[in-house]
Amino acid sequence: MTSRFALLFLAVLAVPACVSAPERPTGAATKAPVRIATKSPMRPNLPAPRPAALVQATPGLEGVIGGDAEQLTRLFGAPRLDIRDEDARKLQWSGPGCVLDAYLYEGTRGGRAIATYVDARRGDGRDVDRAACVASLRRKLPVPSTP
Repeated sequence: MTSRFALLFLAVLAVPACVSAPERPTGAATKAPVRIATKSPMRPNLPAPRPAALVQATPGLEGVIGGDAEQLTRLFGAPRLDIRDEDARKLQWSGPGCVLDAYLYEGTRGGRAIATYVDARRGDGRDVDRAACVASLRRKLPVPSTP
């Protein structure tokens, strides 16, 4: 039985040696390989263009919305916080009745960052009217309560 197994094994190994490779045409009949154009996987990842910033327009916020950091500093004094993150900047002022956050985005006025949005709250986190907060910070007065 062992010799039959060995003979069968040798026969199986010999079969591929009997098969010949396909013939290739020579001379003028030879065609050039066909190349298929594909997108290069090495294409650099370019960042998508950023959309233009939307500017909030609310009565009472004139001079704040659309103002740059220098204008806002002249208006309210030195900010308590100045946080930068890529193309955005957050400036924060605090007064007796409210905290005002101004969000500035680059590229909205000739490459300079301008305020496109403001948010206002009390020290405990409750919302406050933004225009009233801006007015109180200009005069350094407490903000009246909102219902």
